[in-house]
Amino acid sequence: MFHLAATYLRLLHARGLHDVLVVGSSLGGWVASEMAVRDTEGLVTGLVLIDAVGIHVGSEPIRDFFALDARGIAEYAWHDPARGYRDPALVPPEQLAVQQANMASLKILAGEPYMHDPELHGRLRHVDVPALLLWGESDRIVTPAYGAAYADAFAAGRLHVIPQAGHLPHLEQPEATFALIDAHLRDGAARS
Repeated sequence: MFHLAATYLRLLHARGLHDVLVVGSSLGGWVASEMAVRDTEGLVTGLVLIDAVGIHVGSEPIRDFFALDARGIAEYAWHDPARGYRDPALVPPEQLAVQQANMASLKILAGEPYMHDPELHGRLRHVDVPALLLWGESDRIVTPAYGAAYADAFAAGRLHVIPQAGHLPHLEQPEATFALIDAHLRDGAARS
């Protein structure tokens, strides 16, 4: 994730952007955290992490996403598994090929050790920008307890658990998710 985070930071710099709120979900939350840790120019002024991976929490292991079939993904990642399940036999072949290619890319990004950097947890205490962590109460890929440990790792982190949502609260509960992000933005503007 270091290289991806560094690339995004260079892009922000090249475009002359500053006062950037970085929002990342799941693996994207890991990238956002790495960006905040590595931002030496103060470009990143806030974070929103949605059911992010990236740290090691011994008591709350990250579920092996790649060991799950379509039904298992729906069971562990969605509050309402029926909503998240897509029978692979009913997916058009070209869309199935795209999904398989995406999973192969995700597996490369997930790396070894699986879905985390063993050192990131300790480095997050040096990140002093406001970090809002949003978590689906039904997420069993990375549990709300994992989210609480993630939030506690930041100097200015706070966790909000979203009812009736799993690993993708922005899809299952978009109104609640975006209302929390809007409030986080208003809080940041009031502090400025």
